[in-house]
Amino acid sequence: MQGFDFAQPLWLLLLPLALLPLQRRPADDLAFPAIAWLPADRLGRFVDRLGQVLAVLALVAAVIGLAGPGRDGGSELRSGRGAELLILMDRSSSMDANVIPKDVKAGGQFNSLPSKSEVVRGLLSQFVAKRPEDRFAFIAFSTRAMPIVPFTDNHALVQAALAATGIGRGLPDTRMGTALLAAIEAFSGRPYAGSRIVLVVSDGGAQLDEPTRERIRAGLARERIGLYWVYIRSNPNSPDLTQESGGSYDSAEELALHTFFGSLATPYRLYQTDDAQMMANAMAEIDRQQNLPLVYERRLPRSDYRSAFFLLALLSTLGLLVCRALQLQAWPRPPAPELRTPA
Repeated sequence: MQGFDFAQPLWLLLLPLALLPLQRRPADDLAFPAIAWLPADRLGRFVDRLGQVLAVLALVAAVIGLAGPGRDGGSELRSGRGAELLILMDRSSSMDANVIPKDVKAGGQFNSLPSKSEVVRGLLSQFVAKRPEDRFAFIAFSTRAMPIVPFTDNHALVQAALAATGIGRGLPDTRMGTALLAAIEAFSGRPYAGSRIVLVVSDGGAQLDEPTRERIRAGLARERIGLYWVYIRSNPNSPDLTQESGGSYDSAEELALHTFFGSLATPYRLYQTDDAQMMANAMAEIDRQQNLPLVYERRLPRSDYRSAFFLLALLSTLGLLVCRALQLQAWPRPPAPELRTPA
């Protein structure tokens, strides 16, 4: 637990206003020709002082409540089995195409089939749900990388981010190099807690220039990140990376990217899929692979005391109203004399 602090400390500049109730107001005085004739009123003096204290307390509590008092929850070490896993999901327009099983012959059936992004979204959602001890981050990419969720163990947040990728349609371009560099940057500065994985889900590749390749190579090695690529073949004419060999950086984009990934010093696995069932099998195999000891630091929520101070201000105000109700506001009028009719 950390020390007491304020979320908006500038409100505390209003605290001197709490001294105003200590100032005597002329309206509070009642004129009387001979004070010595009045009996001692200890109860009245007590109620008067109590009213001043309650007024000061109400103002102080209200100002402190506005300043947002609280205590930083700090952090705690947690352990489990799993991985720090960053999902790097392709949201280019090609992912909006339908997933066509090998046995589909009639073109009229294509429109009723789910798109690649729909299938991927559902499988990733199941994957996240089955791994409660993992810490996930999520980045979508097309023409640029779009970091959506930083590393968290709040899986509901990750599920919401996955669902949000179903809104609208993708953009035409795929900047794989920029996306990979953004994924590596997400691990930068974090203490190494266990297995680290970037899970790339895409139906295309890229021919990366030499400076980009070197930055990716150095970043993956420096942050000790493994790389998994779920490659979704768009059609039968797409490169079959399980059969291709001897590719170069100038080959077709998918083969060029696969060749580069295979040359990395860090662990790399390819999961080539042709339909929804193969995608599901790939996700199931990844789930079995990454189940290693994981130790990480979890941030605890901040304790907020605003409601307690606002409640104190409310109770003080109610007490002040009671004191004001007991206070004599004006001298009672003497009864009118009876008029006697002369006999």
